[in-house]
Order: sequence, then structure tokens, then C-alpha cells
Amino acid sequence: MVQRFHWKNRIERAWRERSILWLSGVRRVGKTYLCRSLDKVEYFDCELPRTRRMMEDPQSFLEDLRGSRVVLDEIHRLDNPSQLLKIAADHFPDLRLLATGSSTLGASRKFKDTLTGRKRDLWLTPMSLADLEAFGRAELDHRFLRGGLPPFFMAEKLPEADFQEWSDSYWAKDVQELFRLERRSSFQRFAELVWAQSGGVFEATRFTRPCEVSRQTISNYLGVLEATFVAHVIRPFSTHRPTEIVAAPKVYGFDTGFVCYHRGWSRLRPEDRGLLWEHFVLNELQAVRQQRTIRYWRNKRGNEVDFVIAPRKAAPIAIECKWSANDFDAKNLLTFRRQYAEGENFVVARDIERSYRRTYDGTQVRFVSLPALARALEELDPSNS
Repeated sequence: MVQRFHWKNRIERAWRERSILWLSGVRRVGKTYLCRSLDKVEYFDCELPRTRRMMEDPQSFLEDLRGSRVVLDEIHRLDNPSQLLKIAADHFPDLRLLATGSSTLGASRKFKDTLTGRKRDLWLTPMSLADLEAFGRAELDHRFLRGGLPPFFMAEKLPEADFQEWSDSYWAKDVQELFRLERRSSFQRFAELVWAQSGGVFEATRFTRPCEVSRQTISNYLGVLEATFVAHVIRPFSTHRPTEIVAAPKVYGFDTGFVCYHRGWSRLRPEDRGLLWEHFVLNELQAVRQQRTIRYWRNKRGNEVDFVIAPRKAAPIAIECKWSANDFDAKNLLTFRRQYAEGENFVVARDIERSYRRTYDGTQVRFVSLPALARALEELDPSNS
């Protein structure tokens, strides 16, 4: 059994802070496997009818588990999951309970109470750098093409049929059960286009004709993809200056494997790796920071900074992603810093082993590896790490 110690340690730390932990993440990202690998836990699969019958009287069910470490997998299958979690939080403080689901706790009509202040949230992202070490295979091209879902990553051959099977299961078990959408073909076509165009600026009107739905429906579809972690909506960083893009978000598909599959990439060209590296950096930032508050910056002349992090009451942090450090051109970053003079600047590149600094027109830039970037951000903004 692969031991994902990075995530197991996060769970243990979260349980020390709150008795209730909500573990979310996309289908097949490894939630069940991770939960079963925890030490001394009572595991319950809520997809099984007999398990759901056991929980029809939540108080009696929890009474029998006092002092235990409990996993309730796929808890959204219960009729009233938030009731059980609230009872556990309020009346069984010696119980440590981990509940899993594919979406955020408040995404479904089933959750009448989001348990604010009673729980800790943990987002299991597709495989991060720590996971590559755990699985014993660190080649980035393999991670890019197969993606970060462990069954896809570990398959002997590129699992092309599995991508469609995953989409079918996602529609049936996540979208339909949680959101009750109609027009499956339109929604799935939209998801496919998001993956194929991943990393670009999102304009809803571009999707209305191929999906044969209204602009409002496209916006609703995007909301579903975001709530279920299948798409990441990166909104502009702005102080509403006249020259800035203030509304149009960029949308990233959740996983490089799905991006490659829907772009028809079975082998990577040199020009493909830069985009996939950008996706991988975003995934790493989300895994480490457990936040969806990353932004990007762009002005109306097309100057753009890949990612911007704006800590509370602190200067914005600018991050540029480059497959090779030699590809970095300071023009966009300097344009950004003419608007926002204060703040740290990073270039994160695959070929950097030891961090270093360079100065461009008086602006200092730190060149770092991806692990070094994560450590630096934790020092600059520890509250969000």
C-alpha cells in the first residue's frame, strides 16, 4: 500500500484542531484509499444501503462510536448528512470523524448546515510533488500525460477509455445527485471544451453555440464545475484601474491528464510543456495552501502575470511559471510592478535546483524551484498555508 504521508499528516493535524474533518476532492483522486490507510479508523461506506440504515438514528449510531476515529465515505448519499455531522460536533467531542465527498460541503441542497466553526476542510488535489515521491515515479511528462488521479497515473497504458468512464460517472454520481441538471450532452460538451481550452480567458458566449444553451446556463455549468473541483476559476487581480482586466476569469481544468486527452496529446512537444507546467504549479499551490484565492493579472494591452497571491493587508505576490528559467522575459512583470510597486516576485521553473535572485530595472526577482516556492509562500503568508 502506498503511504501518502503528506496527506495523512495533514489529517492528523486537522483532527487536533477540530473533531470534524471534511475531505473533498474529485472522483478517483484517492479519498477512499487515503481514508482506509489511516491508523485505527472505523470505516463506513455510505453508498451501501445497509450503512445508510445504520445511520437513520444518528445519535444512537454515534453513541456506539464514542472515542473512536471514524470515516464516513461519500456522506452526501445520506438523506440529511449535515444533521449527523452537527450532532457529532456538538455532542461527541471525543469522537474524531472524517467525512468525504466530491464537492464542497455547501454545494448540495442536502447540506442544510455548512457547520461553520465546527469543522476543518481538507482538499485532496490531484497528485502533488509529495505524491510523486510517494508513488515512486517523478517524471513530469508521465504526470502531465496521465494526470494526477492515482489509478490513471499508475496504469500500464494510457487509459483512454477511462477518461470517458470517469466523465460518465461524474455526471451520474456527482452532477445528477447533487445538482439535478438536465441536458447531459450539453453539460458534457461544455466540460470537454473547458478541458480542451484550459488555461485561457473564459468568455461564456463562446460556449453557447457548441453547447446549444444560453449564456446563463453556461455560467451555471461553470459554477457546477467549480463547486465540484473539476474546474478552477482564476479571477483577475485588480484595484479597478482603467487599464486592467477586472472581470474576465481564466479557467483551468482540474487535471493535466484530462487536458492532454481532450487536446489529443498522446506525446508532448516542447511547446506543450509550458502550459502543463503552469497547471502543475497551480495544483501544487492549491495542495499546499488549501486555498482557491489565487488570482492572475492582465491589462488591456495583453501584459499578463500568471498568478498573483494577495495576502491579507500585504503587498501582492507575483508568480511567473516557466518550463525553463531561460524563457523568462521581465516585460510583463515590470509592467505589473509599475502599477503595484511593493511585493515579492517569483519565477518558478522546472530546471532550477538552487534559488537565486536577479534585478531588472530595480525590481528584484527570485528564481525558485516548485518546492522552494511553496516554502517561500508559507513564510510570506503563513495563515493561508
